[in-house]
Amino acid sequence: MARHYFGTDGIRGTVGQSPITPDFILRLAHAVGRVLKTKEAHPTVLIGKDTRISGYMLESALESGFNSAGVDVVLLGPVPTPAVAYLTRAQRASLGVVISASHNPFADNGIKFFSAQGKKLSDAWEETVESTLLEDPVWVDSAALGKTRRLNDAAGRYIEFCKSTFSNDLTLKGLKIVVDGAHGAAYQIAPKVFHELGAEVFAIGCAPDGLNINKGVGATHPEALVQAVKDQGAHYGIALDGDADRLQVVDASGRLFNGDELLYLMVSDRLARDEAVPGVVGTLMTNLAVEVAIKQRGVQFARAKVGDRYVLEVLHEKGWLLGGEGSGHLLALDKHTTGDGLVSALQVLQAVVGSGQTLAQLLGDITLYPQTLINVRLSAGFDWQGHQPLWDAAKAVENELGETGRVLIRASGTEPLVRVMVEARDALQAQQCAESIAATLS
Repeated sequence: MARHYFGTDGIRGTVGQSPITPDFILRLAHAVGRVLKTKEAHPTVLIGKDTRISGYMLESALESGFNSAGVDVVLLGPVPTPAVAYLTRAQRASLGVVISASHNPFADNGIKFFSAQGKKLSDAWEETVESTLLEDPVWVDSAALGKTRRLNDAAGRYIEFCKSTFSNDLTLKGLKIVVDGAHGAAYQIAPKVFHELGAEVFAIGCAPDGLNINKGVGATHPEALVQAVKDQGAHYGIALDGDADRLQVVDASGRLFNGDELLYLMVSDRLARDEAVPGVVGTLMTNLAVEVAIKQRGVQFARAKVGDRYVLEVLHEKGWLLGGEGSGHLLALDKHTTGDGLVSALQVLQAVVGSGQTLAQLLGDITLYPQTLINVRLSAGFDWQGHQPLWDAAKAVENELGETGRVLIRASGTEPLVRVMVEARDALQAQQCAESIAATLS
């Protein structure tokens, strides 16, 4: 069956509008609880959240829904999404639940789930939940109701986990680092991780009020980090998003390094330490320069659909460990089961400290190709996929670029838009080629 509520990353929307309402979230938790009880007599779920004011309301609804189905609940409080994945596995829980809308503004919120192994759940599992939602609830009797408790040291356990992914032989002493928590889930945790590894830490975006998550700070607004790094005379800046699963890095000069560059750095660092890297997964949007550079190092490269969920799928399919997106979702599956902004930042800093070189020096042999992205708004009912002039123009551009560039045309998943992207070694050529393709849709 087609999923009605679940998207590519759980269920997300504007609070107070379907499906992000307390009555639906209660029914959702009850349905999930019933699904869990088909496999396990006494399930336990962990619930973590970011700092949105709506998190209190949705947490209560989830708790009630799970308890009503006879499922025990452990509340983690505000912790990063990857912390929920880790703690679900470490606590031997049946399921992990995250209340977050990631990099979206505070008025949005969402629910996503992790399996007992700390991994994203399958489409089939989500379809089973949606089928159960269509059934009448089955309330357990009073003696069988679930109970709720709080894991008071959840943040401390996750901090120790993050630190364990950094080499025991290295330290961050001597580095001054600006940490931007996006007023989100890592606001307390992120500064402590870097401080406890020896860095001098200056924090911004670490004063949430329930309404300011991602507002002008964090990985989606790196200009705040760039300025803070310059003002503080810091060596590096680390920006996370609202749920701390994506990363942006800035160096002392104010240069911003995106996820594509950081992915290549992780590959290069492992090769320098004589670790095997059989293959790497990017997405359809991964910069061509990164693909070329990785292949030149003798490493296979594959592209997945846009979205860390799809990168994960290809990694599991091929048995590889490293993957990511330009947005800063990076995956190192020998360190964690899911994307983790803090763990990824530590992998980057480990490469810097271990090599004795700056980030710019480590990435000196790779220059990203210019990309031009044009969003074309379509009229209702327009069949862009059957529009032959579009494909004729795209073919002409591909012939012009040859192996020095590429064309990507895809629909937006959220708006009536077609995204036309052209990548080439020359920025002007990329711009002109993208415009020539987009013009066929106007």
